[in-house]
Amino acid sequence: MGLIGEKTVAFVDGIAAEAHRLETPCGDGSMVWRVWGSGPPLVLLHGGYGSWMHWIRNVTPLSRRFTVAAPDLPGLGDSATPPEPHTAEGLAGIIVEGIDAVFPSHAVLHLAGFSFGGVLGGHVAARLGDRVHAFTIVGSNGLGLVRQPTALQRLPEGASEVQALAVARHNVAALMIADAAKIDKLAVYIQARNAPRGRIKSRRFSRADTLARALPRVKARIDGIWGERDATAYPHLDDRARALRNVQPAARFVVIPGAGHWVQYEAAQRFNPLLTELASR
Repeated sequence: MGLIGEKTVAFVDGIAAEAHRLETPCGDGSMVWRVWGSGPPLVLLHGGYGSWMHWIRNVTPLSRRFTVAAPDLPGLGDSATPPEPHTAEGLAGIIVEGIDAVFPSHAVLHLAGFSFGGVLGGHVAARLGDRVHAFTIVGSNGLGLVRQPTALQRLPEGASEVQALAVARHNVAALMIADAAKIDKLAVYIQARNAPRGRIKSRRFSRADTLARALPRVKARIDGIWGERDATAYPHLDDRARALRNVQPAARFVVIPGAGHWVQYEAAQRFNPLLTELASR
């Protein structure tokens, strides 16, 4: 990643170095957790073909109020590939086992899931019952609703660094960030580093009603945060709000103006205080 620059790589490595790294069982290997800060537990589940780095602009600010745990989900990032078959319930079971190891059994936590992390988060919250006081869904599909197609590019076999970064930039623009001016070296680096390590086909979960099936079993308060220009949902955000409120009529659904799918990165200054408020209610 020489074209990205040493400062970008050092920035990511520096935030990772500030975390306490833990490992919990995942198939024949481990699920990797990174934990920052102290205070009430806040668990952040990242999106498909991603890693904890989807929360790169959030973990440090949030750790001033919370104990922030951001794992690499099974089969993604540094975590091991889970055993077949890959189901939402099976993956959620691995995450729940990890949460039980990272936090004491009496700890009541706030759970937030971005995209695929929100899909799995619904099943995690349902399994944990009263241990989750609130569940924030961030730009997730899996609600059985219309999902806008995105023109993503595949990484060619034997691609050079220049090609890999070009594909990463294209995919960030097509799916993740609405304002092209906000696609910086950090966003491209995260995409280029994460996507090739994805061993779970998350899109099949998101295209079905996986999350919708779990939500009625969630005891926790449910809230939603979406970017106004989310490439997977625009212009059908009202349908997402209705889906949550059909389960919990008082569900709060917040739309951040101008932001895309990766709302917690593109609009971190708006997102961090908002999630702090929701997790503190």
